Order: sequence, then structure tokens, then C-alpha cells
Amino acid sequence: MTAISSAEASATPSRRPRLLHPDPMVRRLANITMVNTVGNGLLMTLSALFFTRVLGFGAAQVGLGLTAAGLCGVLASIPAGRAADRWGTRRVLISLVLLDGVCTAAYAVVHQFALFVLLACVGTAADRGSSAVRNALYAEVLPADRRVAGRAYLRVVTNVGLGIGTVVAGLALQADTREAYVTAIVADAVSFALVAVMFARLLPGALAVASAAGAPATAGAAPAERGNPALRNLPFVTVTVLNAVLGLQFAVVEIGVPLWIAKYTDAPRLMVAGSLIVNMVFVVALQVRATKGTEQPGAAARIFARGGLLVALACVVEGLAHGLPAWAAAVLVAAGIGFQALGEVYSQAAGWALSYDLAGEGAHGSYQGVFNAGMSASLMLGPALVTTVVISNGLLGWSMLAAVFAVAGLAMGPAVRWARGRMAPTV
Repeated sequence: MTAISSAEASATPSRRPRLLHPDPMVRRLANITMVNTVGNGLLMTLSALFFTRVLGFGAAQVGLGLTAAGLCGVLASIPAGRAADRWGTRRVLISLVLLDGVCTAAYAVVHQFALFVLLACVGTAADRGSSAVRNALYAEVLPADRRVAGRAYLRVVTNVGLGIGTVVAGLALQADTREAYVTAIVADAVSFALVAVMFARLLPGALAVASAAGAPATAGAAPAERGNPALRNLPFVTVTVLNAVLGLQFAVVEIGVPLWIAKYTDAPRLMVAGSLIVNMVFVVALQVRATKGTEQPGAAARIFARGGLLVALACVVEGLAHGLPAWAAAVLVAAGIGFQALGEVYSQAAGWALSYDLAGEGAHGSYQGVFNAGMSASLMLGPALVTTVVISNGLLGWSMLAAVFAVAGLAMGPAVRWARGRMAPTV
């Protein structure tokens, strides 16, 4: 299977709206991403109220169930990636997407808490596993020099899709009836079915040939080998850990900053919503541009360090807002939000580049599975860390977190040099 050629990707640009990507393959992936994330936006917005108000579970029960589900998501990424190398990314990805959709649909009829936890665990495992396999798919269908820019464009689409899903979910929230919530849940489940069909139609000729031959539907499937090559690659694992550490910034922007504004500063409460909006705008406007310069691992490591230092600066600035007059607190909070958003787009772009450039060709599923597991662990642990260690200790807590981000960013350079040195003999 070959990716769309550069000539075809750049054909007739003058006839295409500027917001559409010039590469036909990226546009097809963007359509899939849009359908998927609109559905995700529905569930993300409604899930807490649906589980408590409609299904009748207590908040503590829901928290326990979702924590268990988060752990399952961490554990699922690595075997899912390995499975993609063995049996083909499309086959594994379609199976996981359909499984996620079935679990989502089942929420509408669940009544027992044990069954709710089971569905949450299986659904989250399928979701995180499909994320790892999807990233491996990008390595298959996009040329190496366009993978990172393509992922950046898809992240922009992700933010737009989540925003649309959130707005549509607002209709269900306004109605506040069981029927409205269930309709939204079923709509999300249907979106998974559509996504599975769209993945099945992605380069269907190559998929059919591979299936007829009984081989994995993948362009670069590695021959079966014992063990996971990514887990044996200690430098790559180190890069994964550093990226996961910087991934704690998502808990900062989604939980830490809103709580800090509302409870510990005199900044206008309107800035709670504004912080999330500003972050989304920065991602949409700058994420693709931030990928420039990440083509070489050494340069990507420097961009990652820049992102880490910006996020560290954001933490210090946010911490200084405590105890200041409202106008001064608002200025510092706004500055911190801006620094964090800039750091996020840089660190994300660099992390994607390194996850591909330092991976063994033909084993992208295994490497993306490990890399995705690190980020999943960060997303699971981040909220507890930010609320119990950072927020409760005020400026000291913010400063400690800033130091962690700065060290992780600066350590990426040596880690990448170590990884490249390990790869050198085989190049």
C-alpha cells in the first residue's frame, strides 16, 4: 500500500477552500476524525449527568468506576498496538471502534453498577487501544515527512469536532429528560459505526488484497517476534515517560486552572470558561504551524524543551495570581493561560515527531502502543496530582510542578541523543 503522492496531494489547490488540507488522504482522515469527535463531544459533555441523574449512580460510584476504566485504558494501549503489528491496523482498529460503540450503546440500558463498571472498563480500553492503533495507521498511510503535520491538522479537526459535539449536547442538557440523554448516547454509538465503515473504506483495494492473501492489512507489518520491541527499547521508553510527564499539563488546563481561578484568586469567574476557549483557539490557530522544524529528532527535542519551559512559566505565573487585586490576578491568569497554550502546541508537535522518528519501521503499532500508554497514564493520574499536591500547596505547589515540567522538557535532548545512538548501528 502506498500513500497519496505529493503531486496528487497538491493538485488543483486553487479550487479548494483554504481550510481544507491539500493532501487527499489527510482530508479523508479528517472526515473520520470529525465524525468521531462530534460523537465524543456528546458523551464527554453529558456522561457525568447521565450516569448520576438518569442511571441513578452516586457521584462516588461513578468516580470509582471511571478510575477503574482509566486504568484499563492504560493497560490496553500496549497490547492493542502489538496486535496491530501482527494482524493489521485496519482490522484491529475497526474491531476496537465497533467494540467501543457497543459499550456506549449499552449505557442506555444498564441498571446494575457492576455492569456499568464492566462497560466503562471495556469501552475505555477499546478507546485507548484504538487511539494507539490509529496513530500507527497514520504512519502507514502518510509519508514520513508529512505525518506530524497531518496529525497536527487532525488535532485541529478534533478540537472543532469536540466543540460541535458539546454545543449539540447542550440541547440535551437543556431538555434534561431521560429521552434526550439516551438519544445523545445512541447518536454517539451510531457515530462509532460510521467511523468503522469509513475506516473500512480507507484504501479498500489494498485492504481487500491483504485480506485475500491472509496477511495483515498493513503496509509495513513486521514479522512476528517474541516480546514487544518498544518495551525493550529503553531510550524510547524514557522519551515516552518524559512526554507523559509533560502531558500532566492537560490536567492543569482542564482542572487546575479552573479550580485555582474560582477558589484561590480574585480573577473574574468568567475566566474559567475563557481559559478553555483560549486554549482551543490557540490549538486551532497554531498547532499545524508548530510542527515546522520538527523534521529532525534533535530539532524536535529542542522544540519539546521550549514547550516544557513555557508550561513551567505558565505554572509560576498562575501561582503568583493568588492574593492580588482582581485586575492584577486577571492579567497573570490570562498570561499563564497563553503560555500554557503555546507550550502545549510545541510539546505536542515535538512529541508526535519523536514517537515516529524513534520507532522501528514495521513496528509502529508496538511503539505507538507504548507511547500512548504513557499519555493515558498521565491523563489518569493528572487530576489527582493537580488537586491534591499542586492546588492545596498554593504557589509552592505550582512552583514544584513548574520544576517538574522544566526538567522533563530539558531532559528530552539527552534522551533523544541516547535513542539516536542506539539506532545508529542499525541505520
